[in-house]
Amino acid sequence: MDVSETASISTGIASRYATAVFELASEDKALPALEADLDALEAALGDSADLRDMIGSPIYSREDMQKGIGAVASAMSLGPVMSNTLQLMASKRRLFVVPQMIQALRARIADHKGEVTADVVSAKALTKTQSDKLAKALKAAVGKDVKLNATVDESIIGGLVVKVGSKMIDTSVRSKLNTLQNTMKEVG
Repeated sequence: MDVSETASISTGIASRYATAVFELASEDKALPALEADLDALEAALGDSADLRDMIGSPIYSREDMQKGIGAVASAMSLGPVMSNTLQLMASKRRLFVVPQMIQALRARIADHKGEVTADVVSAKALTKTQSDKLAKALKAAVGKDVKLNATVDESIIGGLVVKVGSKMIDTSVRSKLNTLQNTMKEVG
């Protein structure tokens, strides 16, 4: 089995859980609560190496995983839909797809709200004013509300790299220098 096949299987499993969770939350009119749960769960995964180890490790028994994720869900005050889903995933040994499920759920919620997420990389952290102007410009270009996912990468030197869906706009100084370097190689 190659890596791409494994990734495809994980994405399929995550997508099925995401669809079920989204539909349950929609029926209960609990999408805002689900978004809050996703934020909390994503933050916990980012902060806790122990949690990442638990969801990704095959050495824990189903019972241990259920107890562990149940304790985490309870401590985080996750809603019943997310808490029950995590318990079910633990019983089926599917917790390893939680990060992909979070991404799939965010995409479904954004689509439902008519939003699109733009990944923005800048050399320095964007100010609130810069973020607002960029979001407004992207909204005009895309025709949907834009939620910015901003990260900082000093290696781009300056400018921005913006990805919206399958489109990428790279105005970074690093990219311009690379283009200039390639042009000079062709001439020499």
